[in-house]
Amino acid sequence: MLRRVSPAEILPKDGPATLVGRVWLNAVDGPCPVLVDGDAVHDISELGPTIASILNLEEHLPEDPNRFPLLGRLEDFLSAGGNTGPKGSLLAPNDLQVVKAAGVTFVDSMLERVIEERANGDPALAEAIRSELKLVLGDQLGSVVPGSRAALKVKQVLQASGNWSQYLEVGIGPDAEIFTKAAPMSSVGCGAMIGVNPMSSWNNPEPEVVLAVNARGEIKGATLGNDVNLRDVEGRSALLLSKAKDNNGACAVGPFIRLFDSSFTLASVERMEVRVHVSGEDGFVMDGTNDMTRISRPLPDLVRQTINKSHQYPDGFMLFLGTMFAPVHDRTTAGLGFTHHSNDEVRISSATLGTLLNWVGRSDEIAPWTFGLGALMSNLARRGLLR
Repeated sequence: MLRRVSPAEILPKDGPATLVGRVWLNAVDGPCPVLVDGDAVHDISELGPTIASILNLEEHLPEDPNRFPLLGRLEDFLSAGGNTGPKGSLLAPNDLQVVKAAGVTFVDSMLERVIEERANGDPALAEAIRSELKLVLGDQLGSVVPGSRAALKVKQVLQASGNWSQYLEVGIGPDAEIFTKAAPMSSVGCGAMIGVNPMSSWNNPEPEVVLAVNARGEIKGATLGNDVNLRDVEGRSALLLSKAKDNNGACAVGPFIRLFDSSFTLASVERMEVRVHVSGEDGFVMDGTNDMTRISRPLPDLVRQTINKSHQYPDGFMLFLGTMFAPVHDRTTAGLGFTHHSNDEVRISSATLGTLLNWVGRSDEIAPWTFGLGALMSNLARRGLLR
């Protein structure tokens, strides 16, 4: 199932980039923070034993990658198929950081969340509710600035007509939805299987940009993410969000964190287009885009609503920024929309961040998460990297 992944298909396409990530290094039987220069993989553990600690450094990475030991080529961590090779495996680029997510940040997906809620998780009801909401709301929400006076007026109108929703509250209200997507060390990387909980029969990928933020609240770079989403579970009740979002293999991040430099800045992220391509063994193909210019809240505001005087993150955090992509394409039965099938190949890509490639399995059948914080500390201590 896990076909061979080539370095060329996952690396950024826009020229040289400062890429950091993690590999599982067979030689030390543990994870190693790396700098990827072209297809050369360099060990940067002398800067810090974890990516979180390296992003917390006040100084920039040295410009010459050759000052760091060469572990091998990227091919050495991919050529056996999926994310594995003779020297080890490609891991998610984040480690100690908790993975947070901003929800309902695009009008398109905001309406789909309202539809899920109204349908009570039943995809058969979704299309009729979608048509009804479009008649009531039209396109007026697209120009509303969250938290503004205009947003308050829209809220009053919708409440009076019985069309208000908790999703609209976080979509156009002053406070963004910020939730915990995954625990530290639980994310899967490029080339891995992602997990869909078998309790779900209506689910989809969510292609997103993910910011890497350090303990000081500084945005150090960005990567790609797949916030695997169970539409039927969350649709039954928003209180089931943790069951819908946090499952084995349900958070994919990668392939690498691209650090900000003179050629890649926060403005680059704000202009980014993220593409998703799903192909199934049944011949089904679906494409979509996530246009970051259409996000409803400024990116620094989402970071400020996550880290502030009321909430600190000493190891930093990863922040999923949300998606405008909510697939409504029928896959099997008319009116039931899209849902994943086992072994779907999911490609999330952008020219500046590369491609996050995964395959779909059941969360109770793919490889379990076994290497957590305790195992990491023991491994680093054995290698003499804790100081």
